[in-house]
Amino acid sequence: MTTWKENRLQDIKNYFNTVENTLQKIRAIFPLSTEELVFFQRALQPVHFKKGNHLFHEGTIGRHFYFIERGLARAYCQGDPQEVTFWFGEEGDVVFSYRSYIFGQPGYESIELLEDSFLYRIPYQTLHQLYGVSVSFSNWGRKLAEEELIRTEQRLLERQMGSAQARYEQLIKKQPSILKRVQLQYIASYLGVTGVTLSRIRTGKRAG
Repeated sequence: MTTWKENRLQDIKNYFNTVENTLQKIRAIFPLSTEELVFFQRALQPVHFKKGNHLFHEGTIGRHFYFIERGLARAYCQGDPQEVTFWFGEEGDVVFSYRSYIFGQPGYESIELLEDSFLYRIPYQTLHQLYGVSVSFSNWGRKLAEEELIRTEQRLLERQMGSAQARYEQLIKKQPSILKRVQLQYIASYLGVTGVTLSRIRTGKRAG
């Protein structure tokens, strides 16, 4: 006959098996104890969304922080005359509106799912409350902000200083599966080139 403690440990194991990518991301940001991880997971809400669904819309206030367990997303802004894609997120990535998360203000980006996706989300309000529970949670939030700041800076520098060819090579190095999962028009937008130029870049890469 199993004890309550054994049943509880099995419940925790079963749960962690269903949040592999999310758990890996949480741990990678800052180490938390098993008890803290369990406390964190209780605040997570599993959600399924269809391809084409938007997690955020430009000019609106986001309310949730998302972990992508399975699926694919892109972030874009409405440019002149067309949309500008500036980020792709896949399994293990986090998704949130920076301005909404930090200032509670409308965000500048839209986040669209490019595949049917399974995510875990946590309300911003709940996440900020966790930061007050322990120093570990507070450090987790600090490290998250630092890492996202560095990634944003890297994307800006790559876009401003690197060639389209260099940006393409960085993309396939960091996210190789993107080329098989994302429409070429979004990749061209991400690189800041036309579809014709992207075709030439890809042809040149294969030839090389």
